[in-house]
Amino acid sequence: MSAIVQGSTIGILGGGQLGRMTAMAARSMGYRVQVMDPDPSCPARFVVDACFVGSWDDARAAADLARGCDVITLEIEQISLASLEAAARHAPVRPGRDILAMVQDRIRQKNWLRDHGYPVGPYRAIYSERDLLRAVQESGQEVGSRIYLKRAQGGYDGRGQVKLEPGSDAGEAWRALGEQPCVAEQACDLESEISVMVARNPSGQVLAYPAATNHHAQQILVWSALPSSIPATLEKRAQELATTMACELKLEGLLAVEMFVTAGQSLLVNELAPRPHNSYHASQRCCVTSQFEQAVRAVCDLPLGDVRIMRPAAIANLLGDLWLKGEPQFERALAVPEVSLHLYEKHTARAGRKMGHLSATADTAEEAVARVLEAGNRL
Repeated sequence: MSAIVQGSTIGILGGGQLGRMTAMAARSMGYRVQVMDPDPSCPARFVVDACFVGSWDDARAAADLARGCDVITLEIEQISLASLEAAARHAPVRPGRDILAMVQDRIRQKNWLRDHGYPVGPYRAIYSERDLLRAVQESGQEVGSRIYLKRAQGGYDGRGQVKLEPGSDAGEAWRALGEQPCVAEQACDLESEISVMVARNPSGQVLAYPAATNHHAQQILVWSALPSSIPATLEKRAQELATTMACELKLEGLLAVEMFVTAGQSLLVNELAPRPHNSYHASQRCCVTSQFEQAVRAVCDLPLGDVRIMRPAAIANLLGDLWLKGEPQFERALAVPEVSLHLYEKHTARAGRKMGHLSATADTAEEAVARVLEAGNRL
């Protein structure tokens, strides 16, 4: 493979905050950047050379973007396969179509993980209300009495999923999710949630970051910290799983592997995201190479950057709910030692919408978490 050198143009399918931060890293490395997004005022719009407006299934807009680019990458999985194929006729698309096709369908993703020997929790594919009722009635076999029901396609940050407890109305849950194919997953007893970001370039170099510890509320990430607090044996296993997966998939770019640490100290793979990930925003503060610079290096077939942690760090998401109570008092948050503010230039605040994040460094990951949470409380 030959490197895509500085002065070339990188195209990003998606202009949200991940595209924005990737574009900022690319520009600092000497690249030109173009994005495609349904919103003409998307967060990346203000830091790129050109913004093509098009929906995720607008193959023509994707092709228009790719014509002026030397490589295409993405920041969101909802891009249609037709758009990827249209872009690929003009420039290499990294990660490629096959990975997206697998990741976009939770049933296909779970089956791929299971068939390739990766540890996953008990689950069942649900194609009808009858399938779901049978899964609930037969609890204790493939899935337990507590179930997370997730739409096979679409949905993130808690959208497109319902938790079923014993006695819940399964039919109501099926209808609430639009009577579409779903995955019914057993709700496991967990000790913690982690993720591992792995990068692979077209030349085959692979590097995995140290694992991040993640804390969610209502299926939305609240805070994340690097490094994780898991035992060294689990850390090694988590990185091995992510690295092996990147090689098997012939990944070109980034892959975030979300995992559960069970109460019995075993690892279960939850979901995959072939792009920069919310749980690695702290890499901007604490790692030799941020995830965004690593994304640029990987898709341009440059040598991958050092992933060592120089100083522990944590991030806390800022959701639109804050703005609904009035303008947040950012100066109060910034008074906390080693805290930084990152806003995405989203113009409309909505409940649950990620508007930015706070980051902090400290002597330990636990102290960094305490700092970002204190800063958040001061808002």
